[in-house]
Amino acid sequence: MTGSSIRRDDRLRPVRWWLIMVAALIALMVLVGGATRLTESGLSIVEWKPVSGTLPPLTQDHWVAAFDAYKAIPQYRELNAGMSLEEFKTIFWWEWGHRLLGRVIGMVYLLPFLWFLWSGVLTSGLKTRLWVIFGLGGLQGAVGWWMVASGLTKRVEVSQYRLATHLVLALIIFAAIVWTLRRLRDAPPLMVSARLRTTSVVLLGLTFLQLYFGALVAGLRAGRVFNTWPQIDGALIPSASRLFFEEPWWRNLFDNTLTVQFQHRMTAYLLFAVAIWHVIDAIRSRAGAATVNGALWLAAALSLQVLLGILTLLYEVPIGLALAHQAVAIVVLALAVLQVERLKLPRPVVVPQKLPLVVGQVG
Repeated sequence: MTGSSIRRDDRLRPVRWWLIMVAALIALMVLVGGATRLTESGLSIVEWKPVSGTLPPLTQDHWVAAFDAYKAIPQYRELNAGMSLEEFKTIFWWEWGHRLLGRVIGMVYLLPFLWFLWSGVLTSGLKTRLWVIFGLGGLQGAVGWWMVASGLTKRVEVSQYRLATHLVLALIIFAAIVWTLRRLRDAPPLMVSARLRTTSVVLLGLTFLQLYFGALVAGLRAGRVFNTWPQIDGALIPSASRLFFEEPWWRNLFDNTLTVQFQHRMTAYLLFAVAIWHVIDAIRSRAGAATVNGALWLAAALSLQVLLGILTLLYEVPIGLALAHQAVAIVVLALAVLQVERLKLPRPVVVPQKLPLVVGQVG
């Protein structure tokens, strides 16, 4: 390592630690959001007050007012009628903590970012990437309220479409930070086949698709409906009449609890099979220790994720297993991102060509 690269590494070390902290907070945010969903707490705060909402109710009158506002929505009338104020406080604290953590992440991101901008340690490319991530974070706050608003008038829960959008956007931000962290190492691309690179990208794409399907399962509570494995609805593959009875047919992919859980299972099997193939291909092609280890770690995390998914289903979604399943999903995503970045295409090197010497040219 040259002296200039060592100095660059020293300058960027605080940036790396800052991004690690932000990524960890986002992972925690996703888990708290999952707990908020599992405890049916997400609609306990019926207003969006980005500044004044930072403080919880401080007096008995404030608590009563917050409870009265909750009593006005369908979820209270249809699911929680007769709930006591103390019971309301339990679900309130989950949602308030979720929103507070979002505000904390915003400050933990913005203040150091401004400092790094002022200090001049960031390159132009890194500045652009970090501004994009900041913009996505602001959008995430708006999407969160858009999701909550869907459950305040005609529904007793939030829309599964909006829930899935909210979760996937959070994970896109998380993945972007992990990708940026890896890029800060400025590691040279590994010499591997185009097939291995393609497979790593396919794995990342399938991971995001599976996370989206998982959010639909959570939004529809589909994990509590069909609790047998490997069969579902009495068969390995349910009948088409059960999978596609809604019109138009594509609505079944988002609204039919059987179809949503079935596609989540099938995508899990496909993702696991591709991960195993990626390991075998890396070993057989002698792609190097870094590539093989990355593939092995990803396959191992996916194996654990499949096991947790089956147990969560069989035990009818207990909160502990459900959150463990969600936590390992975040690990799988991080490993998939790292493997894609590790196997990135080398950047083309432009070599200036010498001008041809023309005989008799003057000057």
